[in-house]
Amino acid sequence: MKKIILLSLLLSFGIVSCQNNSKTNNANTQTKSDTTNEHLLMSTVWFQKSAEMRAIYYQSYRLAKMIVDEKIATLDKNQKKAVVLDIDETVLDNSPFQVKCIETGKSYSKKTWKEWTSLSKARALPGAVDFTNYAKDKGVEIFYVSNRLKEELDVTMKNMKELNFPCVDSTHFLLKTTESGKKARRDIIKKDYNIILFIGDNLTDYSEIYEKRNEKLAIDIVDNNKEDFGTKFIILPNPMYGEWEKAIYGNTHKISKELKNKKLKDCLNSY
Repeated sequence: MKKIILLSLLLSFGIVSCQNNSKTNNANTQTKSDTTNEHLLMSTVWFQKSAEMRAIYYQSYRLAKMIVDEKIATLDKNQKKAVVLDIDETVLDNSPFQVKCIETGKSYSKKTWKEWTSLSKARALPGAVDFTNYAKDKGVEIFYVSNRLKEELDVTMKNMKELNFPCVDSTHFLLKTTESGKKARRDIIKKDYNIILFIGDNLTDYSEIYEKRNEKLAIDIVDNNKEDFGTKFIILPNPMYGEWEKAIYGNTHKISKELKNKKLKDCLNSY
């Protein structure tokens, strides 16, 4: 009888131990999940599935047409004019790359990014093809200034040719070489053209004053230059990634996912 009681106690301890181990494993799994790319979920769903996203792009490119018409009517007719656009999340939709990051838990890297761009499968964003061809037909040159790497030029042009974007040749693409800042590339265009409009999803697509944002995250700089928006620069929505996110991390991405999540939560204001 004593042996039976002892055996029962041992089995009970074993079951409790297994349950505790199971809880620990579940907790570890939950912790691991919390530090992957689940933070991208809501923003990526919004970008792919919300009608509001499409409405904003149509609205923005309609405004762009109005600005082009106004500038053509008021500026020197003999002066060569240009519109400068970013590529990613400005004319091309790369949200499938973000979905892949969510699925795999992998982050952006040159390797993972090139796996996507090499497919030349990005879709055109609403209004982008229509606007760029509209401006081109009005005699305005179209330039694409992007931080895609130069070795991505061919696959990018293939993608955009298939979507019927204008000015798809090497002279109209100024891709990244050694630095992410776009001022030098904008200055090249300015030598021969009056840039009448900039369009992009990052403030740095317009001006270098938004690079390396301060502790105010460039909100103060935007407020001080609010007259530029909707006249010289059209900013497009990108809640998935961008300079805004990097600024929250201290102008670097070289920190752990755990620390990134902490910084994102710490910067929020509640009541």
